[in-house]
Amino acid sequence: MTDVASTCDPGVSRLIGWFRTDGADFPWRRTRDRYAVLVAEVQLQSTQVGRVVPYFEAWMTRWPTACDLAAASLGEVLAAWQGLGYPRRARNLHLAARRICDVGWPGAADLTDLPGVGPYTAAAIRCFADGAPVLPEDTNVARVLARRFPDGWPGTPQGLGWEVGQAFMDLGREWCTARAPRCDDGCPLRAGCPAASAGAVLERTPPRRRQSRFDGSMRQRRGVLLRELTAHGSVVADRDAAAAASLVADGLARVDGAVLVLPEHP
Repeated sequence: MTDVASTCDPGVSRLIGWFRTDGADFPWRRTRDRYAVLVAEVQLQSTQVGRVVPYFEAWMTRWPTACDLAAASLGEVLAAWQGLGYPRRARNLHLAARRICDVGWPGAADLTDLPGVGPYTAAAIRCFADGAPVLPEDTNVARVLARRFPDGWPGTPQGLGWEVGQAFMDLGREWCTARAPRCDDGCPLRAGCPAASAGAVLERTPPRRRQSRFDGSMRQRRGVLLRELTAHGSVVADRDAAAAASLVADGLARVDGAVLVLPEHP
C-alpha cells in the first residue's frame, strides 16, 4: 500500500487515510474490471447508491461480461432495468456492450466513443478501473473541490488514483453534503477547510439543476408504458401517444401498425 505521509498537501493525506479506515464497501469497489465499473457508473447516474446495490449485483450475476450483455435482447435488458429510471441509460449500456464485444475497448482517450459514455463516465472508468490519477467530477466531487480546495486540486499521489476518487465520493455523500454538511460533526477534512472556516459552506456550493416534478410528468408516463411493454411485449400505441412517440424517439420501442413493440420484437 502506497505511503501517503510524503504527500505534499496535508488535506490529501487526511482524505486518503480516512478512506482507508472508514471507506464504504460497495460491490463495484471489489473489482477493477472495466465492464463492471461501466455498469456501476451508468446505474449510479441520478440514482441513490442504496438502490443501485441490488441491481448491480443481480446484473453482474446475470451478465458478468460485456459479451454476455451484448447477447441479451433489449427487452431483457429493459426488464432488468425496471425501477432504476431513465431507461435510455440501459439501451446505451446495451449498445456499448455490443460495441465492446465486437471490437474491444477503445483507448483511454477514446472512451467517449462508446454510446452513453460522456466525459464523467470516461474519467470514472480511467480512475476506478485503470487507476489513473484523474478525478471523475460529479456533483459530489465538484462540491468538495469548491468548498475544501477552491484554489484547485493539489494533485493525486502516484498510484493512488482509485483511492482518491472513491474517497471523494464518500466524503461528498456522507459529510460534505449539499444541504446539510456535517462540518463540525467529525468531518475528516474540516481542518484547513476555507469554506467551513469562513462560515460560507452553503454559499460556496455549486448550483445544481433543479429536477422537475415526477408525478404526472412525461418521465412517469414513459415509465408506465415501458413497464407494460417489457412485461407483455406490446402495448396499443395510442394508449399514450406522446409517451409512445418519446420512447420511439429514444430507440426504446417501435411502432408496428397500431401496436408499440420493443425494437427487437420479431
